[in-house]
Amino acid sequence: MRSGLKVRHIVLAVLCLVYFVAYIDRVNISVAGPLIRSELGLTPTELGLIFSAFAYPYAAMQIVGGWLSDKFGPRLVLTVLSVLWAVATIMTGLSWSIASLVAFRVLVGLGEGGAFPTATRALTFWMPVGERGFAQGITHSFARLGGAVTPPIVLAIVAASGWRGSFIVLGLLSVLCTVAWVVVFRNTPAEHPWMTTSELNEMTAVAARPRGSATSRTPWGEIVSRMWLVTLVDFCYGWSLWVFLTWLPSYLSEARGFKLNAMALMTMLPLMAGVIGDTLGGVISDTLFRRTGNLRLARRALLLVGLLGALAFMIPAVMTNSPRGAVYGLALAFFFLELTNAVLWTLPIDIAGTYAGTAGGMMNTGFGIAGMISPVVFGVIIERTGRYDLPFLLSAGLLLVGAVCSVFIDPTRKVQDRAE
Repeated sequence: MRSGLKVRHIVLAVLCLVYFVAYIDRVNISVAGPLIRSELGLTPTELGLIFSAFAYPYAAMQIVGGWLSDKFGPRLVLTVLSVLWAVATIMTGLSWSIASLVAFRVLVGLGEGGAFPTATRALTFWMPVGERGFAQGITHSFARLGGAVTPPIVLAIVAASGWRGSFIVLGLLSVLCTVAWVVVFRNTPAEHPWMTTSELNEMTAVAARPRGSATSRTPWGEIVSRMWLVTLVDFCYGWSLWVFLTWLPSYLSEARGFKLNAMALMTMLPLMAGVIGDTLGGVISDTLFRRTGNLRLARRALLLVGLLGALAFMIPAVMTNSPRGAVYGLALAFFFLELTNAVLWTLPIDIAGTYAGTAGGMMNTGFGIAGMISPVVFGVIIERTGRYDLPFLLSAGLLLVGAVCSVFIDPTRKVQDRAE
């Protein structure tokens, strides 16, 4: 490996690709949603149930997937999971009924459910502490980038071969992503054939250590006591994120009157703002830590600013009479919301270390539960009241709850490594 080209950065690049493709496969259903609803004659509540079908197994797989990655290593676990969601995405395009459509979305949820906790476990041994915020920020920014480019990609494929063709093409892309992961990744830097001694020495001792936790007892009590508050904040964050990921195209189409050609661009703007927010959140948090040495400040400050900023822009965005003003306000709200994402995913590494897969899964269970409830509640409120502003205001209230809870999160209360 040439000097200047780090193996850990190649690994990070492949993880960015995994996140990018995973979010395309996750968000494509929302872009195709208005077309599916029209073709099948669905009510808003029924469409909300289809959106949420992904989230039930997604939530269930969080802790399971993270625990499996702690035990058997992220290389094997993420390979199996990515193959599952790739095949299920292809099968979604071949679905023959509403029931089969829901069933295949459940399988996509199973595959993607353990993916991010597993990727977090992968980063634990590959990223020094001063680069973890950036690593989580850049990977999740690629996830948001995937969500942002999904509308034009899906609509272009839909125009050529219908909504079913979009799922088949994107599922095949996931298969190629899996191949790249198997070729590039190893569970620890020391196992990698491209690793140099000089780069290995740059990393912390934990990064070079074998996967010791495979035979150690998982300290569930410690992990729960240190992660429950992070899980609650992730639920509050996730509630709003699921609204953006599932209902934004329908909101812009039905409540703001954007036509199909304009809807793709208007949907992209908030999600592209999230790409910037994801990256900056991790970079700013790492910078604060390097300059102050205060991990509490570095993590809490970004959570507080991000959640309150999202609240401050979401309310006027949904109350304005201007359709474009609503898009711009939601873009700013999503930017601030995503400032928190890298920090939330860095906290399991900060707190749990070797058990970051389990801790990350525990945290993201909050996000998964929000995904089970949020899209359905959004649809029910719209169907019963005809108003889109009410579910957004509910989301704003939960952002305030999350901001208050974030003040009490302590990333310096670490889970003891039983493998030591």
